[in-house]
Amino acid sequence: MLTQLKRIVQEVNQIPDLDDALTCLASRVKSAMTVDCCSIYLANYEHQHFELMATEGLSKDAIGKVSIGFSEGLIGLIGQREEPINIEDAQSHPRFKHYPEVREENYHAFMGTPIIHQRKVLGVMTIQQHKKRRFSEDEEAFLVTLAAQIALEIAHAEARGSISLTDGADKSRWQKSLKGVPGSAGLAIGTGHVPNIKHSLRSQMQRRSEDPDKQIERYRQAVIRTRKEVKKLSDRMADAVPEDVLAIFQLYHNLLDANSLGHEVESKIKSGWDAASSLKMVVEHYINKFRGMDDPYMQERAVDVEDLGNRVLGHLLRTHKMQAPVPDQAILVAEEVTASMLAEFPRDKLQAIISVRGSNNSHAAILARAMGVPAVMGLSDVPVSLLSGKDILLDGYSGEVIVSPSQSIRQEFQSLVDEENELYGAVREESDKPAETRDGCRIGLYINAGLSAELESIYGAAGDGVGLYRTEIPFMMRERFPSEHEQYQMYRAMLEASPNKNITMRTLDVGGDKPLPYFPVVEENPFLGWRGIRMTLDHPEIFLVQLRAMLRASLDLDNLKIMLPMITTIYEVSEARRLIRQAYYEVAEEAQAEGQALKMPEVGVMLEVPAVIYQLPQLAAKVDFFSIGSNDLTQYLLAVDRNNPRVADLYDSYHPAVLKALKQIIEASVELNKPVTLCGEMAGEPGGAILLLAMGYRKLSMSGFNLSKIKWVIRKVSLEDARILLEEVLEMEHPSQVRERVNRHLEALGLGGLVRAGK
Repeated sequence: MLTQLKRIVQEVNQIPDLDDALTCLASRVKSAMTVDCCSIYLANYEHQHFELMATEGLSKDAIGKVSIGFSEGLIGLIGQREEPINIEDAQSHPRFKHYPEVREENYHAFMGTPIIHQRKVLGVMTIQQHKKRRFSEDEEAFLVTLAAQIALEIAHAEARGSISLTDGADKSRWQKSLKGVPGSAGLAIGTGHVPNIKHSLRSQMQRRSEDPDKQIERYRQAVIRTRKEVKKLSDRMADAVPEDVLAIFQLYHNLLDANSLGHEVESKIKSGWDAASSLKMVVEHYINKFRGMDDPYMQERAVDVEDLGNRVLGHLLRTHKMQAPVPDQAILVAEEVTASMLAEFPRDKLQAIISVRGSNNSHAAILARAMGVPAVMGLSDVPVSLLSGKDILLDGYSGEVIVSPSQSIRQEFQSLVDEENELYGAVREESDKPAETRDGCRIGLYINAGLSAELESIYGAAGDGVGLYRTEIPFMMRERFPSEHEQYQMYRAMLEASPNKNITMRTLDVGGDKPLPYFPVVEENPFLGWRGIRMTLDHPEIFLVQLRAMLRASLDLDNLKIMLPMITTIYEVSEARRLIRQAYYEVAEEAQAEGQALKMPEVGVMLEVPAVIYQLPQLAAKVDFFSIGSNDLTQYLLAVDRNNPRVADLYDSYHPAVLKALKQIIEASVELNKPVTLCGEMAGEPGGAILLLAMGYRKLSMSGFNLSKIKWVIRKVSLEDARILLEEVLEMEHPSQVRERVNRHLEALGLGGLVRAGK
């Protein structure tokens, strides 16, 4: 049985056309189960009926013509009950409805099961026989198991089928949106363009060589040419993205270093392989190594390693392919969009990005956000060839992509694009005005930064400082722990860039789900593992070096704040503060000898583990401020891994429990007289920001790209209206109800163009 199941699922999965896939499925099920008939009906939610799409045993003329209402007949009953039905004589059942077109008069035995994907009934699969009988438990189990396995394949085949429609086809019936992961916010209309991949290590055959010296020289020359090429690409992007984002290309330079890939490639050459084969073996080893890591950011580095390897290979082979002309309004489409691919693309023609594989942690997504280019990542199981040359509508807020849209849908989408352009024009006009509500409440808006001292100046006057400086990113970009002096230089540059604004630096937050390449940690459940403060307290030699670097960087300045991540117990705070004092006395003594002044910075903690909600009074006695990591807090409160596609839809910061927890934290913090900053995606959402204001939050930290938009929203709302909204949504049961109500509020304020910025 298991073999038959696998064979059927695999065969259907190979067929790109929806109708052909369903026809194949009906035929294979009829044969495998030795029944007289198998039929498949798909749900049409717009018209509220099931439509016969394939059959082996009923009249073929009825395909595409017979529809059964959601509340009609046995098919409708299966959809309503969302469970299988097994009947000895269907025609005697009270819900049986006769449809002359299908010619099923001679069938009696009937069994049907719903096809469900992500809680949604996609359709119904039935089997029938002429004689009266009840199908066995084994037969029922087989059909139910098959329907469960085939649901995902039908969802994908349906999507592929909708793409494959010709321009003259009836799109109204199968006009669907493909679903991916939002990579960069924004709306775009354009034509899909798939650039030619010049060279691929995947298809490179391995060959031996008897002249290692010649092969090493060829490899070194190829690296020199690649290094020049990467430098050129980096220079092209210099004016388009902040300096910290541009540092992505530094990873390419690091990998090209002789002490990185070079040493291993040359070692393979000396063992008897030619340069291309040696490169292939080393690069594929690192690709597998990165893909095996738990941290999504580190997994995405496999894409960068492969892209770099392909570039070196191209210079080894010294061949070039002609590129197809790029459309004027182009949407870049690739299996995996890389940073270098994006840098090469004509900026004046680029409307958006679609990466069939990848996530919002990929360097392409990071660059797209920095450039303000809409992007959708992880559009799984869609061949790029089907998107090439097609008209595409892309929604970077929701992750939706519509291919070959009907004229009416295109016109509707164009109106949304026009509305968004008008909206952001208004946002830019008010970007230099204060973040103050209509009734005079001033809100502090801060930036979440990663690496760059120049980032603050780029989003500059619009922000009040840096609410979260992620110090782990420089650690991830190296092959060893950065020295105290290297860290000092980075921190000093950031603090000096905005000497009159507070810069809150989070201590090293790696380990568990964010392992360093040179300090790997393998755990079965990394999100609940050895990470954040847990790791740094276990390694004071690492922690103290970072603390000394931060304190030295703050000499003669007064804008450093230190924040401790992943706090669970009061003891962790006490131990961390002990080490901070130790580092402070060491640096202060050195500074005094040099005639410099050192001030003890404020120390705070991130509230991201639910346990701390019940320890706020004890924490308040130990620290100067709180910061809320809303992303992790939501994840831990809801027990949802947001990187797991099976449960990612359950991750929702609008969940009533999350909202109540955030309200509880701010109310307790006000009583304790401790300032609180909320750092996380919720702060950068228009609806989320309004709810946070209503709760009492007065400091929000977000990505620099969202700052002007949130400032504009704040200037359009009043605290009184926001509090009424909050009281209403706190009584709701489901996040979707909250989101819908918040969106209606935004519409009423005339901010409807920002509704798509939600989930």
